[in-house]
Amino acid sequence: MKRLRLPAVGALAALLIAALCYGLLSRPAETVDYEPVGRPPRIRPDYADAVIPPNIAPLTFCVEEPGKKYWVRAYSDQQTVVSVRSRTPAIVIPRRAWRRLLTRARGRNLFFEVHVQAADGRWRRFEPIAVAVAREKIDPYMVYRFMNPIHRLWLHMEIRQRNLENYDDSVVLDNGLLGNSCVNCHTFLQNRPDRMTIQIRRGQQDYGSGMVMVDRGVVTKVDTRTQLISTPAVYVSWHPDGTLLAFSTNKVRQFFHSARREVRDVVDLESDLALYVLGSNSVTSKGSIARPDRLETWPTWSPDGRYLYFCSAPVPWPLDADDVSVERADQVRYDLMRIGYDAGAGRLGELETVLSAEQIGLSISQPRISPDGRFLLFCASRYGCFPIFQSSADLYMLDLKTGRHRRLAINSDRCDSWHSWSGNGRWFVFSSKRRDDLLAKPYFAYVEEDGTVRKPFLLPQADPTFYDSLLKTYNVPELVRAPVPVSGETVAHVIRSEPWVEADLQVTSATPPPGSAPAAEDAGSPSEPRNAPAR
Repeated sequence: MKRLRLPAVGALAALLIAALCYGLLSRPAETVDYEPVGRPPRIRPDYADAVIPPNIAPLTFCVEEPGKKYWVRAYSDQQTVVSVRSRTPAIVIPRRAWRRLLTRARGRNLFFEVHVQAADGRWRRFEPIAVAVAREKIDPYMVYRFMNPIHRLWLHMEIRQRNLENYDDSVVLDNGLLGNSCVNCHTFLQNRPDRMTIQIRRGQQDYGSGMVMVDRGVVTKVDTRTQLISTPAVYVSWHPDGTLLAFSTNKVRQFFHSARREVRDVVDLESDLALYVLGSNSVTSKGSIARPDRLETWPTWSPDGRYLYFCSAPVPWPLDADDVSVERADQVRYDLMRIGYDAGAGRLGELETVLSAEQIGLSISQPRISPDGRFLLFCASRYGCFPIFQSSADLYMLDLKTGRHRRLAINSDRCDSWHSWSGNGRWFVFSSKRRDDLLAKPYFAYVEEDGTVRKPFLLPQADPTFYDSLLKTYNVPELVRAPVPVSGETVAHVIRSEPWVEADLQVTSATPPPGSAPAAEDAGSPSEPRNAPAR
């Protein structure tokens, strides 16, 4: 009798392991009697009735039903069924099988049928959990800041990128390479990773403060501070043509409440907007976007480049005050504004009020416009422009065609804030503290053509218990089409070794075309806004 050769034994062992992983050998037999449970099972994270993209990583979860064995059937139809058996509540679907499931379920529902064996050996079968699989994909990468919850000081923080189609996660920039400098507010041109900016603040080693620009592989340090604009750029938005940046300069003060669920808070003491022209390395500012009696922040360009949207609030304290009491912080409420922009002439137009704080009864922040220009997603909270520290922060949608706005049904009773659109306008990611009221985590939501937003889902992880022990926060999630092409070591080397490039300030009503800078002219008196008509 011939002996089985070693390679054959290895192949048989591999097949056996694969069969066990899929639950094909040890799963309960179809003829076993099941006690039906007239409800879906409780699972964590809760994916029931969510909408997911057809290119998302496998949804892993824990079954929150008592038992000693678990068996899950995932299917879109009876021709494509994946079976997973586990001795723990943790359910992990193999990647290849998951891809087949998504391919079959695209544009349809995907079902998870959960079976649980009790201590007495009897099995219970729960009602299936349905998850809808959209036809439209999501941008495959998310760039975010990964950090500890900050109170007074920061130490280690990273800008990282996650491949949403699997679980790969890598570092874009580690602030340990920069003497623990603060790295924040990375911004991309139309979801393109090759055109981005990062803001740097001084750390233990003084490499300076300013804006680091990555432009198709070239890294440049730009010091946007001037005599009139004494603080570096904070929030940045790329003009769609890629030649112009709008940015805010914010003088912030952090303070603490003596009794509240979230004791941290932030107030802007001063803030203005300015424009940075790449070709001429010049900064321009004008009274209409930098009024001394207003606080301007959160700039964002319309997709056609014709309007600059931003948030603006009247200063509630005397302009000549030496010190500003934080007791007035809850009096600051921001309106949503826009100003026209003529790209050919490089000139700002009239200032308009799009949505006032008085109309909505809340303070408006973080406006972001869908790529098709139809919808404006924004955050609203009781006061101020820093919603991440406010449990009242919710997401709202403004229809720029009709002028109507509404609070989204996907909000929780905790902070829901910072959001970023996918390039096709059918998805957005946002930060939410709904799990624990302390640590922000990324959720993804599908947007239908009429602006209806479907139930969001939490970023999947390879280990379904990952978030249970995570003590870090996901900050500033931004969706991009591909991985960032420049290494963190390259960016850090430029920051450590290259000088800061000082921008030339032009106080003018017109922005210079790339490669030139106009003579400074009087910006004139601050212009008064008018109400913007519905488009």
